[in-house]
Amino acid sequence: MIILAAAALAAAAAASPAVKGAAVPQWQDCGDGLQCAKLSVPVDWARPHGPRTEIDLARMPAQDPQHSRGFLVVNTGSASTVQAVRARPEGVSELTRWFDVVLVEPRGLGDRGSAAAVQCAVAQPDPLRLVLASGRAGWRAYARDNAAYDRSCRAAAGPAYDGLTSWQVAHDLDALRAELGEPRLRYFGSSYGAVYGQAYMELFPHRTGRMYLEGGPDHTEPDLAQRLADQARGAERQLFSFRDWCRRHLGCPLGDADTDAVEVYDALTRRTPLHAGPGRTVSSRRLAAAVHAGLAPGRWPELARAMSEAREGDATRLAAMASEATRRASEATKQTSEAAKQASEAAKPDKVSAPAAPATVSGAMWCHDFMPAVPAYQRFLAMETRLREVAPRVGWVSGRYEIARCLGMPRKGAPTWPPNVPAPRHGPTVLVGIGRLDTGARPVGHIPGAVVLSHGDGPDAYLLQGVGRLRATCLRTHVHDYLVNGTLPQEDTECPGELTAGMYP
Repeated sequence: MIILAAAALAAAAAASPAVKGAAVPQWQDCGDGLQCAKLSVPVDWARPHGPRTEIDLARMPAQDPQHSRGFLVVNTGSASTVQAVRARPEGVSELTRWFDVVLVEPRGLGDRGSAAAVQCAVAQPDPLRLVLASGRAGWRAYARDNAAYDRSCRAAAGPAYDGLTSWQVAHDLDALRAELGEPRLRYFGSSYGAVYGQAYMELFPHRTGRMYLEGGPDHTEPDLAQRLADQARGAERQLFSFRDWCRRHLGCPLGDADTDAVEVYDALTRRTPLHAGPGRTVSSRRLAAAVHAGLAPGRWPELARAMSEAREGDATRLAAMASEATRRASEATKQTSEAAKQASEAAKPDKVSAPAAPATVSGAMWCHDFMPAVPAYQRFLAMETRLREVAPRVGWVSGRYEIARCLGMPRKGAPTWPPNVPAPRHGPTVLVGIGRLDTGARPVGHIPGAVVLSHGDGPDAYLLQGVGRLRATCLRTHVHDYLVNGTLPQEDTECPGELTAGMYP
């Protein structure tokens, strides 16, 4: 792999929008049809002449190089964008009809075997522990284990640890833009990749080109309590969307005329503790966590079966769904039912699972961007009381999952890019995809200068439709028309749910 010149990158930080003579990376084949390079950047862009770190790049060449429209930079929001595309290239490969697609890793993450990928010695603990904890002792125990994860990441990353922020990543993207010789950044960001795109828009509005952002967590709400309440309401709405979906599909065991999935949940709650095999039971907290986990759209058939079996007296499968290991594995393969099934069978319904998150620095990045200060135990209980008022069935659980990300992690200094209401901006209009089944992305529509494209699926819909060989969908057609031609969808355009429609015949 080729390390790009440090001198050129220093110039990139101050490059004008019309970059002339920028050095295009010399890509090297690295398998799976990709060409790879590394980008050397300052650990801290506020000190551009200080220590440096590297980020991984990979290029999917345009199908017709003679007619390529230029570079499209992509971050899928995965733990590793390059590894995710290696495993499932269909998510973005159609974009090579028009562009040279450049996959960019955020600092601290990287391709398989890359020295750029920081490996933490201690895995982040399973947030389910905090969901099930009913007192201060469980809160403190979880905080200690999460602090151990944080210390191990800091030790592994060294000076680069404090630079794990979207503020720094946005500057990395601008350096990449300059190296590619593009006057404006053309960008596709899904999930957390949308956060990097939003940071770039705020910091470099005059260098922002066409951007499609989808499924990003809400960085536009500075008040943590309000942000948690919005997420809780979104998760609660998901339960009713699941009920409505079940009613429309004959294969759903909770979809007959006399069955209401929400009423089934309420009845199960009244019956807790539920029998889940010899010597095992499901408490009301674990029931809420299990259904909350199963509300990821790709898991709806599994959730329907588990709730149906619990209604008949066997909550074993439902208990297993509460495992965060199952939840994470299922979300990583949202529409791959076999992967979800295997994860469920591996989960232990009577115990909190072993730490499930991969030992990467992605958890630290989220905390640096979104939660510079974690509320104390009593203050959070007051917040949780409010969450139970606005989302009394399952939505309130999301508050504990969010706090679990950062509980116990000490913060040093003021955050470089805390959640904020973006100021009005001047520049190209960007396109933001928001799914009706995406509980966290709806406020992203508050980004100034954005046109919202609504659709009926969940997060990462564009990528998942590509993986599912759903190429000519309403969503993908609009995204392509915008990225290629600059044509924005008409106001109030809403695409149907293409993924959930096929989960039952």
